This record gives sequence, C-alpha cells and structure tokens, in this order.
Amino acid sequence: MKPETLHAWFDSAITQSFDRSRALLSFDEYLGILAENPERALRGSAAYMADMMDHFGTTKADPSSGMEDRFNVFDGTPSSRKVVGLESVQHAIYKSLRTFQRQGFNNKLILLHGPNGSAKSSLIHALMTGMERYSNTPEGATYTFNWVFPHEKITKGALGLASQSTARDGKFTSYAKLGDEEVAARIPSDLHDHPFLLIPVERRREFLEKTIGKEKTDKLWPALPLTLTQGDLNPRCKEIASALLKANDGDFRKVLMHVQVERFHFSRRYRKGMVTVEPQLHVDAQFNLLAMNRNYSNLPASLQSLNLFTLTGDLIDGNRGGIEYSDLLKRPVDSFKYLLVACETGAVNVGQAIVYVDTVFLGSCNDLQLDAFKEFPDFMSFKARMELIRVPYLLRISEEAQIYREELRQVAQTKDVSPHTDWALASWGVLTRLKKPNSINYPPGISSIVAALTPLDKAKLLDTGEMPAPLGPEDRKVLRANMKRVREEYQNVPYYEGRIGASAREIKSILFSAAQNPEFSCLSPLAVLREMEDFVKRTSEYEFLRQDIKDGYHDCAEFIQTVRAEYLNVIDREVRDSIGLYDSKQWEDFIRRYVQHLSLVLKKEKHKNPLTGKLEDPDYPLIEEFEKIIEAPTGETELTTFRNGIVTQIGAWSLDHPNAPVVYSKVFPEYWRKLEKHYYQSQKDVLTKMHDALLLYGREDAAASDAFSTNAALSEGQRLAKQTVENMKKNLGYTEEGAREVITFLMKARYH
Repeated sequence: MKPETLHAWFDSAITQSFDRSRALLSFDEYLGILAENPERALRGSAAYMADMMDHFGTTKADPSSGMEDRFNVFDGTPSSRKVVGLESVQHAIYKSLRTFQRQGFNNKLILLHGPNGSAKSSLIHALMTGMERYSNTPEGATYTFNWVFPHEKITKGALGLASQSTARDGKFTSYAKLGDEEVAARIPSDLHDHPFLLIPVERRREFLEKTIGKEKTDKLWPALPLTLTQGDLNPRCKEIASALLKANDGDFRKVLMHVQVERFHFSRRYRKGMVTVEPQLHVDAQFNLLAMNRNYSNLPASLQSLNLFTLTGDLIDGNRGGIEYSDLLKRPVDSFKYLLVACETGAVNVGQAIVYVDTVFLGSCNDLQLDAFKEFPDFMSFKARMELIRVPYLLRISEEAQIYREELRQVAQTKDVSPHTDWALASWGVLTRLKKPNSINYPPGISSIVAALTPLDKAKLLDTGEMPAPLGPEDRKVLRANMKRVREEYQNVPYYEGRIGASAREIKSILFSAAQNPEFSCLSPLAVLREMEDFVKRTSEYEFLRQDIKDGYHDCAEFIQTVRAEYLNVIDREVRDSIGLYDSKQWEDFIRRYVQHLSLVLKKEKHKNPLTGKLEDPDYPLIEEFEKIIEAPTGETELTTFRNGIVTQIGAWSLDHPNAPVVYSKVFPEYWRKLEKHYYQSQKDVLTKMHDALLLYGREDAAASDAFSTNAALSEGQRLAKQTVENMKKNLGYTEEGAREVITFLMKARYH
C-alpha cells in the first residue's frame, strides 16, 4: 500500500471512530442523548461504578461450594492483575455502591482493611481499570463540557453573541464544533461537571419534564443523585454562566451556544476522574487565581473583568469517578477530616468556594492502623462515615495457588518449573492462617468432630469439601451439614481467620529465593520446602511465626513437614500411574460393582446375569474381598451399620450433584487410597527394581552398561524407569530432570 493510500485509510478510520464516539456535541445534541436514555445519562458516580461491575458480568459459583458469584471485572487485564477469590468483598463493595445510589449521594468512604498484602489496593485498582474500560463503551459514555468563545470575525459582535451567528450550514446553532482556528478561547470545567448542572437548579425538574415527559420524570427524579437535583456548577463555570446570562439580558439560549459538550474517558494514569492519593501529607484541593495566558486574554470583554479562579488537586481531579486513599490511616487525622463533611453533605469548602463533589471515596489500611485509630477520640464520628469492609487472606488452597502462577511463568523463562510448586506454596501459606475450631461454638452433635480437625483436615474441608478420612458416614453427614458454620466461625471477631499468617508477598519472596538455589536443577516443591525451612527461623521479623501453637495450629515449621508428606502422597500416585502397570479406572469399577452388589444384599434381591439372562445371587466373594482390603468392621452389627452407611453416602452425594453420574473416587476417597495401597504393596518389588535402575538411568559409562547387561532385575528396572519418566514428561508436564528428582525422592522416602 502506498503511503498516501495508507494515510487516507488511517485518517478515514480515525475520523469515523471519532464521529461514532460522539466526542464533541452541542448542548442540543446532548439533549438527544439524554432523552434517548435518561437513566444512563443522569447517573451518579456510585451508580456508574455499580453499573460497570454489572456490565462485565459475573461468573456463577457452584451452589454446593459455599462460594459467591464472582464479578468478572476483577479477573485482570494487561494493566491490572487478577484479584483471586475475595468474592464476599466484591459483593460488599457492590452492595455499598447500590446503597449510595438509593440514598442519592455517597455518604460514606468505603475503607478496605485487612492484613498487609491481602489485595486491598488490587481490588481498588481493578475497579478503576474497569471504569476506564467501561467509559470507552457506548453504555459507559460520560460527558462534561467546555466553554467555547469564537474569534470576533466569527461573531461580528463585541460579546461574541450576535444574533446572526451561524454555523457552516447557515443555521442558528452553537459554537461547539468550531475549528481551532475559529476559537479564541476554550475553558474546561475544573471538576468535569455534568452538563445537566448548566440548567438552573430551580428549573431542572421542569426542564427534564419538557425533555422526557412528566411520567418518566416523576419516576426518575427521586432516583437521581443529589448532586444533579440540588448541586451546582463549580465556581468558575458559575461565574462564566452568570456573566454571559447578564450580558445577553437573560437569554439562556445564547449562553448555551458557548457550551461544548465533550465526552471524557476515565483514566487513572492521566488523573481524569480517578486519582490515587498517597499517604504523604499534601493538600487535596486548592483554589487559585486563573493565570491570564494568551488563551484567556482572548475572552470577551464581559468576562475579562471577572476574577476567575481555578481548582486543582486530588479531590478535583477525582470528581465524577473515584478517589483512592492509599494507606489512609498513615496520614495525620486532621488531613482527612474534610471527608466527614464531604460524605455528609456532598460538598467541600475549598478556599473561598463551596464545591459539590460526586465521587466514590475508597480507602485502604491495615488492621493494626485501624486498631490504633479506634482509640482516637473522634473515631465514632469517622465510623459513621466509613463503610468498613474486611479483606482477609485467602483460606482456599486452590485459590491461593492461582496467585503464584504468574510468578512461576516468569521463572519458567529461565528455569524449569515442576508441577505442584504453586500448590506447595499455597498449602503452606493457607495452613499458617487457619485457626483451630472452638468446640464451644458448636452444638453437641458436631463439637467433638470439629475439635478433632487437624490443620490439613480443615484446609481440605474449606477448599474442596473433602472429609477427613477417619470419619464415619454419620459424622461426615453431620460435618457436611455444618460446613457454613465452620467457614464463618471466626468471621465476626476482631482476630478473624485470615488476619494472621504468611502473606502472598512473603510467599513470593520464598518462591524467588528458591528459584535461585543452585542446588536444584528446577524450581520444584522440594526447592520451596527447603527455602521455607530457612524462612521459619526468622521469628524476629514476622509476628505470625511467634504465635502460640495450639493442637498443631500455628506451627509453621511443622506445616513444612505436613506439606512434604502430602506432596509424597501426590507424587506417589503420579509415579505409580506413570509406571503403567494398571488402569486407574479399575478401582472406580471395583467400587461401583461393590456398591451394586451390596445394594442387592441389603434389599435381599437377586440380579439378572446379562449373558445368561438368569437371576443370580449377589457376588459375595467380591463384597468380602473389597471389605477386607478397606478394613471394614467384622462384627455383625457394626458391619451392617457400615454397609448402610455406604448406601447413605451414595444417596447424599447424588442429592448434592443432581443429574450427575456418581464418581466413586470422590464419594469414597479413603477407600480408593486403600485399594491403591493394597495393590502397590504387592508391587513393591517392581518399584524397588525401578529405583535401583534409576540410579544408573541416563549414564553411558561402562559400569552402567555392564550392570544392565548382567543383571536381569536392573534391565527390567531400566525399562520401567524409562517408561515412567517418559509418561511423566508426556502426561504430567515434568522435565526429565524433574521426573528423576521426584522418583528418587519418593523411593528414598517411601520404598527404602
């Protein structure tokens, strides 16, 4: 494509995009937008932010998981990281915004509080990024206005308001779309004021009735934000509007000729409707005399006599959108007392003027700062103007693991990363945060069950709902029915669950330190567990490492061994699966057939043989074999109770998963493990052969060759080792070094 053709295409595309966005409008054109969708055009900042959250949609949660639906705006973009979990916090923010909308103004500051590194700022930044994206859509179009004053050659009048003013098409119109060469001065609205504020406050309802009709106005007016029904223009725009009205003998139509309605887009980077206020002390808003530069020297004579002031500062830049007060309570209290008035009245005194603001006030602080602030004499006054929303650490291992995957992707560019590394980091982190269930908080039927939960039991329960292996069917049923109580036990106490423990920041430091350890060829769970052993010695630096240990809870050093043991269980299954000696589906089929024949026994029924068509007794040998392997009770009464419990568990699972086929490995995970263990005890000799061969695997020296050629067991082991490593590479994502590391670790720990 020739340069001139390329430029023509590009210019045309930009022009079409500009026209479609309706970036510059006359006031009359804006009224068309208002009439088309008044609810959207007359939103306040809280409604806008809540609508933005709705715009990006939600992801439905599994009702049985105990989780809430997730707002997709927190899923991350190239400019903001995903906020993992914290759905309850997302809904608390949304609820607050809708409450502000119903009340008519934002009468509270939403203060996110929690331990350090619990994603408070990430939540706010996700909202701000969502505002930026939403403002670029047709549904999120937002408008403000400028004052436009043409050159005298355009107006042919001293005041720039001659009745013969025309546009290029010859019709009486506005100066909104004059080219730069025809404009003498353009003055923006300091606070991104809404164009509706140009209408005198006493005439706004009547004006709206004339625009959209009385019936729609009667329905809409009570729902409008107070800034639009009772607020006013910023001081500079008010002065200009008043001067123009006087100069034109009250002809408001001629005042509106100077109004250029402009679509503006939220931008945190450029401080357009979104601002982050850092904790260092500085003035949030200032009132200064407007510098008389060349632009303003070209104003009409009737305006040059005015003392026009300009408003600057964080509070001004953040109007119409949101202001984040990062680490709010690190600032001296006197520096943000104005927020009491701003939240109570929707207006702020700035210098010689009262400024009406419409912005969502958001803040963050850590719990220690909030605890200290509660001792402040004026805390109760502030509390009435703050919506406190708790942001704890995550308590689900699967969610916590997602946090570290981005860092692991970075590490993978320079060093191999083994499977389960994110899981190992997340498991230890979550274990450090859990609190022991207090039996006095539960009724008698459940108190002894929850009191016996180990930290790992509780972690699995909160994450996937997995029941502790020792529990019988009835205890499982009781615990499953009280899951909500377990999750919420420490929700309403000062030292809530998720307040103390390892933060994601600290765990990331462990991750990156482990990645630099030359002792390990790849970043693996073994590498991070080694790094954790050094980390837990730094008790003087981290409060959570100094907690009193209670029945295994808060024992951060022991949690390393807990994760290591659980990791052994995981890789034990992976290695055995990769050997290829059996198909894991056989256990599923074995349990299925046991349940089918057991049901026949309990119902005292026979089954039809699919081959012969004859009725036959249940397969008693199969039932006895299964019950022997899983160590079922042998007493007649106990065995009957056990068998009835099996059928009950199947029924309970089916109720929780309607229309889904029964997955026996999930209904009876403890029996599945016992079946595997029983089988592999019989195959221990095979595993030993493979381990011995693995010590020589990959070597090409003469000693290794002689060993393989003269020792049949080693030769068979070599075949198994090679097959296992290849399967682990192909099916599980290991590298060859990583697979060998895992197999060697497993054999030393379990089979030697």
